[in-house]
Amino acid sequence: MSSSAPSQIIEHVVLLKAKPSADPSAVNEMIRNLNGLATLDSVLHISAGPVSRCRSTSLTFTHMLHSRYRSKSDLASYTHDPVHVAVVAGYVKPVVDDVMAVDWVAEDFSGPVAVGFRLGLIGLGHYQVDPITTQSARFASPTVAVPPGAALRLKVMKVKDKSGKGEVLEIARGMKGKFDAIEQLTAGENFSPERSKGFSIASIAVVKELEALGVVSDVVSEHFDDVVVLDYAVPAQKPAAAARL
Repeated sequence: MSSSAPSQIIEHVVLLKAKPSADPSAVNEMIRNLNGLATLDSVLHISAGPVSRCRSTSLTFTHMLHSRYRSKSDLASYTHDPVHVAVVAGYVKPVVDDVMAVDWVAEDFSGPVAVGFRLGLIGLGHYQVDPITTQSARFASPTVAVPPGAALRLKVMKVKDKSGKGEVLEIARGMKGKFDAIEQLTAGENFSPERSKGFSIASIAVVKELEALGVVSDVVSEHFDDVVVLDYAVPAQKPAAAARL
């Protein structure tokens, strides 16, 4: 896979609400297998885990998946890949009772160097991660992967009418210039409305650590009808491969 930094990426976020009755071990298996989807060729970056904070007047989510792709076609390849389909059917659907997803194009993408990792197949059903010595183990453009230990704030916004979308996007995209703690910021209009519960704009701000989100204020606009804000810390542990059912 090419290591050149794309100027445009596709952001894909899935918000999950685990059933109160779900077995904690089953939830952990869901997270492990979602992170294991990093082995898929179309994936530039993927991270899944529990949310640190969820603020919403109408929705509650307990877990989040964030992934990145070079194109909409790569996102479609990921969505329809048999391994992804098997993970969703075998590990996600049995333990969640609510799901929301948003996708947007992040144009003029830029950010600090943050080398990601990819699992390499070393034998039938066995994977390993080599963070330094094996060049082929690295899986994404240096600026695309959100590094382990970093944190992000996701804002998903529902506007009252279409006329306000431009102003909301302008406000969201201008956040990076207002807060030095933000190292990456993307914002865009959702292009998968069938899964977004009416939310049409989303943004992600990436900072070095969870505590740094304390200085980042929320986007506020009279055009909002509803907003979901989630804080999420990227797991420091490298993922194991997804199970192949």
